[in-house]
Amino acid sequence: MKTQNLRFIAIAFLFMLASCSEKAKKTSEKVEAIVETKTAPEYTTADPQSILAAIEYAHGGWGDLWKKKDVQYTYNYHSTDANKTDISTERYIFSSEASYGHYTKHEINVIPGVSGEVTQCLDGKETMVLVDGTVTEDQQANVVGDFLRKANYFWFVMPYKLNDEGTITTYLGQEALNGTTYDKLNVTYDPEITGKTQNDSYVLYVNPETKLIDRFYFSLPFMGVNEPLIIADYEYKDVEGQMIATKRSYYMPSENGYAKAPNLVQTLTNISFDNGFTVENLMASAD
Repeated sequence: MKTQNLRFIAIAFLFMLASCSEKAKKTSEKVEAIVETKTAPEYTTADPQSILAAIEYAHGGWGDLWKKKDVQYTYNYHSTDANKTDISTERYIFSSEASYGHYTKHEINVIPGVSGEVTQCLDGKETMVLVDGTVTEDQQANVVGDFLRKANYFWFVMPYKLNDEGTITTYLGQEALNGTTYDKLNVTYDPEITGKTQNDSYVLYVNPETKLIDRFYFSLPFMGVNEPLIIADYEYKDVEGQMIATKRSYYMPSENGYAKAPNLVQTLTNISFDNGFTVENLMASAD
């Protein structure tokens, strides 16, 4: 794969989000998981699916998140390569996967170069994009808005999406990294279930003590990255019983390997649950 393609990915990270958003559609299909698990599931490397179940439990559980109903947070998405940033207020409703983003700064993925504040809102079925309160007819802005609404939601609930229907999981052994010996899992999806000839794949580094994913590699078939080569390092905070990845650092490969500093850093702050959001009031002012 050409280095210039990877540099493009580092700046226009949207395309990775688009492919991952394909799996952000199964909330209503996971109703059986709404019942909270009271005891930690068995964690054994002989059964990779048990590790995914332990990951869900360690993050607080899908049932607990479902009871919180919705979330709001401030999202800072910064490209260190380009020294540009997108800043948004994000809101999601878990039962419908409705997704809202209000951008006060948009220099990377969200119609860069256009002045004014941008609002994207997915009501669970259709996405609307507004610039300074006026609905835009810009086709690219609408396509990007739809991708981001689904993708941003996916990344927030990722620990619970990894174990969706059609998941194929393989244990890859252990690897020491930064003083911790991690269990490694390969996760991909059955094309018979997803309907896609090329599916995303991940190599998860699971901390056997905390059961959290501290690092993972992922592929990007959408852009010709067919092997899990892009690195994501996650740092967590406990927010009302949910372990949230409040700092996400991404590293792009090149002919010289990986740089010491991340190419992209995302931070989540001001996280609050159960805000009373409905599809009807999701776009209400945060003031």
